[in-house]
Amino acid sequence: MAMIAAEAEPTYLDNENTIASWLLTKDHKRIALMFLASITAFFFVGGFAATLIRLHLATPNGLLQPSMYNRMFTMHGVIMVWFFLIPSIPTTLGNFLIPLMIGAHDLAFPRINLMSWYVFNLSGLVLLYALIMGGVDTGWTFYTPYSTSFSNGYVFAAALAVFVNGFSSIMTGLNFVVTIHRLRAPGMTWDRLPLFIWGIYSVSIVMLLATPVLAMDTLLLAVERFVGTGMFDPLRGGDPLLWQHMFWFYSHPAVYIMILPAMGLVSELIACYARRPIFGYSGMTIAMMAIAILSFFVWAHHMFVAGISIYSAILFSLTTFFVAVPSAIKVFNWTVSLHKGAIIFDAPMLYALGFVLLFTIGGVTGLMLATLGVDVPVHDTYFVIAHFHYIMVGATVSAFFGGVHFWWPKMTGRHYPEAWARFAAILAFAGFNLTFFPQYILGNLGMPRRYYTYPAEWQSWNLLSSAGASILAVAYALPLFYLGWSLFYGKRADPNPWRATGLEWLTPSPPPKDNFEHTPTVLIGPYSYDPESDRYTTQDGVSHA
Repeated sequence: MAMIAAEAEPTYLDNENTIASWLLTKDHKRIALMFLASITAFFFVGGFAATLIRLHLATPNGLLQPSMYNRMFTMHGVIMVWFFLIPSIPTTLGNFLIPLMIGAHDLAFPRINLMSWYVFNLSGLVLLYALIMGGVDTGWTFYTPYSTSFSNGYVFAAALAVFVNGFSSIMTGLNFVVTIHRLRAPGMTWDRLPLFIWGIYSVSIVMLLATPVLAMDTLLLAVERFVGTGMFDPLRGGDPLLWQHMFWFYSHPAVYIMILPAMGLVSELIACYARRPIFGYSGMTIAMMAIAILSFFVWAHHMFVAGISIYSAILFSLTTFFVAVPSAIKVFNWTVSLHKGAIIFDAPMLYALGFVLLFTIGGVTGLMLATLGVDVPVHDTYFVIAHFHYIMVGATVSAFFGGVHFWWPKMTGRHYPEAWARFAAILAFAGFNLTFFPQYILGNLGMPRRYYTYPAEWQSWNLLSSAGASILAVAYALPLFYLGWSLFYGKRADPNPWRATGLEWLTPSPPPKDNFEHTPTVLIGPYSYDPESDRYTTQDGVSHA
């Protein structure tokens, strides 16, 4: 690979450093940082609602009135799904890294990229308006007939926020797909793309195909409320199951919008800190694309007790088992990649290992829920809550934090305090398991989700879960402080402090405004293999047995 020396000055952070230059920027790196600020704010708002929920459930009698409790879990769900988990990795790390990883100077549509940030924040303001003015008590799924009843007057505003938010996702997905197709550096062929790019590419396709369905759902819901078409409301001759089919047709692929970028990201971390190329590069790329495609054929496994036919239930149970196959391939490949690796247990690697463990636990319990004989008795219990959070929160947030720490020196030019970062990673893993593993037990005992009270004999498990939530809150808040400290006092970073591979590490830290002085030429792939010598050669030219 030809190593291109880029100008160290000015960096993208220093160039025209005014408020107007940031708010009107078309630089993908600055937009990534603005997205990072936005989703961090929403993360803590959603986390505040979760804290109130766990404080309430620490005792059977609780702190909140039933109506307020309903509004809190709706607020938590809507914010965390659409304003943190779905956009977290693509809009921040994806925005920052895609052009750097493929040797481009920017994304294909810089103005659309900036517009997506403004649309995202506009939708967030609409949602906050709905929550402040009275909230929503339908749950994050907006199930009818709750959402079609005018007794809850701010459903329309909340649904409008989700509708507008979808346009931000579509613009982001379109930008990424076109960029990866058209702006790759010479020699950056499809079989040389980093696995993180494959994760972003697969999720971008899901965004483009699934998000319009959500837009149609929310639009039809608005028509139902204000015109009374009788599409979903049974009092008007509508079918509530139609809403569930349409909602889950989007929302189950949305699960993979959250997890697919994390899979690609963790692959990069394991390859770097195990000092070994990821085992089975082609299998990993095929597995990610297979997950993206199969995600559109499993939506009704959320509806086993909703009234669908037994034949439909059997079919969707089978397809759910199918989608587990590529997921298992990825876990197997990560494990083999660690075997005999010279593993370095820095904070990003700790987060990556946490991802693999939490994803495996969540995946195994997902197979249990795909089994009709198990899903029927535990449906709508805390068993489902625990499974969902192990995959969506435990795994995805672990990967997100791992990626932020890994690329933080590249993004800011500063090192963070490694000891604090390791402590936060370990604390997050312990706090998460202490929070959500007891919920598997509560679900098995029969505790329904979304109930604001429970029998006294379940208090010990709920108290344990609430105690874990307090530890988890500290672990998630810690990076905000020490990463912020590092911006002013952290040690200055070299271009490649981790001895990692990839084009992004050939630029200074932080990168210049245009990334590369000249477009680089890629001569070898990330995981080239010589069968005669049984050795791998990585992008930096280092040979590994």
